[in-house]
Amino acid sequence: MIGVVVGRFGRPEVLCEVVRAFWTARSSGLSDEVAAGVAGLSATAAGKIVRQHGGVDPSKKPPCGRYLSFDERELIAVWRAAGCGVREIGRRLGRNPSTVSRELGRNIRNEGKRPYLASSAQNRAQKLARRPKARKLAVNEALALYVGGMLTCRERLSPEQISARLPIDFPDDESMRISHETIYQCIYIQGRGGLRAELATALRTGRAVRQPNRRAGTRRPRVPKELLISERPAEADDRAVPGHWEGDLIIGTPGTGAIGTLVERRSRFVMLLHLPNGHTGEQVLAAIEENLPTLPAQLRRSLTWDQGAEMVGIHDRVRIATGADVYFCDPHSPWQRGTNENTNGLLRQYFPKGMDLTTVTRADLDYAAAGLNGRLRKTLGWKTPAQALEQIMEESAA
Repeated sequence: MIGVVVGRFGRPEVLCEVVRAFWTARSSGLSDEVAAGVAGLSATAAGKIVRQHGGVDPSKKPPCGRYLSFDERELIAVWRAAGCGVREIGRRLGRNPSTVSRELGRNIRNEGKRPYLASSAQNRAQKLARRPKARKLAVNEALALYVGGMLTCRERLSPEQISARLPIDFPDDESMRISHETIYQCIYIQGRGGLRAELATALRTGRAVRQPNRRAGTRRPRVPKELLISERPAEADDRAVPGHWEGDLIIGTPGTGAIGTLVERRSRFVMLLHLPNGHTGEQVLAAIEENLPTLPAQLRRSLTWDQGAEMVGIHDRVRIATGADVYFCDPHSPWQRGTNENTNGLLRQYFPKGMDLTTVTRADLDYAAAGLNGRLRKTLGWKTPAQALEQIMEESAA
């Protein structure tokens, strides 16, 4: 089989070079199946590797060349069988003769009665290179309890936010420090982390395995050119001027109930629209009229939506009711409403996919909105959206 070495006991082990090639291809955005083909693995073997490591690339650093590769071990086996001495093999490889000598000495088979075998030597080297070192959360119970509590609290902090918060809450305790990447790995790579597997549901994605990025496709335009996002004032792009909003819907099961999300681009402040009985244009219009006009006029400059049918037919009436100009994203371009897409992901921690949103009450939405608006944001200098909006309103009143 391509890409494996056969050990003395058990199943063949995949070469570390092949695994590294698979992760490199996967990290470039290729699907697991295509990345497996690039590395010379079967789809089954690739799937097993992904599950074993929780979708996290286990080898962050490229090989430094210090250790012998499988190709070098095969050359050692060939030249040794041809009668070459240690010094000659070292000269041909460009390695110190003592390196070759140690390699041959540690891989003696049947007390020297059987020749050096590259596959057995590689299998042994890979097993010895494994690091069963305990992760920080596995040995620091206080830190693990803090991280677990922050992941499941009302504000549903992300690993990056938790990592940034630790020096604030524990300024004099250096043991209470951890990187966000370590938190992710402690959740995804079970058996080595110190966090419960079910905490994966507290992450904004809710996934138990990391997924590579996917490319979006294209579809035909649905709105006139003059209403596209390219016509939106430039002041909305750099977030320097408040009052520019992004909006969208999240749909429940069986598809009747929905929640509307309105996010102010500068402060990231969230307003949630209650749509338990449907999301037609009239229902969305009524919900917007109930919420957005409660803000001062200077905070109602524009609203950017996707090309959903619920907004395409009512955009003129929304503009009249709120005073905000309505613009639409390009087809199949959710990144043009990146703030709103991020907010929808956060909101799904309160209302997971597949949930019947007809049962959601106004009180439920108020609770979720308070959690989102009280959530620390790196982009706001670790302030909350509520604090940022309050500061904007104070500046406008001055």
